[in-house]
Amino acid sequence: MGLGGEDASAVDRLRAASESILDECGKVIVGQRDVMELLLIALLAQGHALLVGVPGLAKTLMIRTLADSMNLTFNRVQFTPDLMPSDITGTEMMREDRVLGTRDMEFMAGPIFANVVLADEINRTPPKTQSALLEAMQEKQVTVAGVRHPLPDPFFVLATQNPIEQEGTYPLPEAQQDRFMFTVSVGYPNEDDEYRIIEQTTSTLKLRPERVVSGDQLLELQKLVRRVPAAPFVIKYAMKIARLTRPGTQDGEEPDPNVPDFVKKYVTWGAGPRAGQNLILAAKARALLRGRTYVATEDVKAVALPVMRHRVVTNYNADADRVTPDEIVRKLLALVPARAPE
Repeated sequence: MGLGGEDASAVDRLRAASESILDECGKVIVGQRDVMELLLIALLAQGHALLVGVPGLAKTLMIRTLADSMNLTFNRVQFTPDLMPSDITGTEMMREDRVLGTRDMEFMAGPIFANVVLADEINRTPPKTQSALLEAMQEKQVTVAGVRHPLPDPFFVLATQNPIEQEGTYPLPEAQQDRFMFTVSVGYPNEDDEYRIIEQTTSTLKLRPERVVSGDQLLELQKLVRRVPAAPFVIKYAMKIARLTRPGTQDGEEPDPNVPDFVKKYVTWGAGPRAGQNLILAAKARALLRGRTYVATEDVKAVALPVMRHRVVTNYNADADRVTPDEIVRKLLALVPARAPE
């Protein structure tokens, strides 16, 4: 059973708004509509996303264009090895009142205080600075000098990472990767798209998206996503996918008896409960984008790779046999029944 009458009309508004956003982004971004849709799903589901791809694939431009298509504040942080946590969160500064002759401390907000924060090349900064994002991403606040400062609402961290160049980089800890709803792989464009990219970017034509959604409208759309019902079987389906990635290698842990042998052979750590939560939330957003007022297992399958690929930690056997987390997730999707028993 889906949403009711008033909510059903809200679904139509969400679809119209989403199509407008994607169309406006399409004016600037050639191709990559699937990637843009995943980013939009993350925003609607109140999640953060990590874009992984080689340089020159417009990862930064995608994020900037998505923010520009909505009436949201945007800040970009270029992560470097010498970046300090206070460079992101802000710091306490001495302020002098020349009239009264008094001095006090005043908080100077950092670039994290925006609706959309682009963490560019997030793996180029040490773990101490990477951790400055953890509280912001999870609690939507930062703590400086013992004082909590709430972040704007809505708030998203959209990060980029280069998978090839590893010199001078600091791999993201699993705890921080788990804060991202999606890890989105950005591939090379096809031949036609690449021709259009070169043609468009080497001319005098400068296209910019129109702002078609406000921050308040986005908040309403996010609330609608949470109200989409998910049947018990769909929730169990998402939970099963996550649970079958756990080989039970931790001390004293009993693995699910249905864990397949290839998981036991290739996986060191599986996905936690947050994976199931993100599968359902992302599936709800995707269902609305498809005009449905209920979640189907096909929605869970469609978002499984970006949700799961950074939550499955493979071992040396996988490295030796060149087995990737994506392959493991695909095998699990083929293994888990997507239909409820009659």
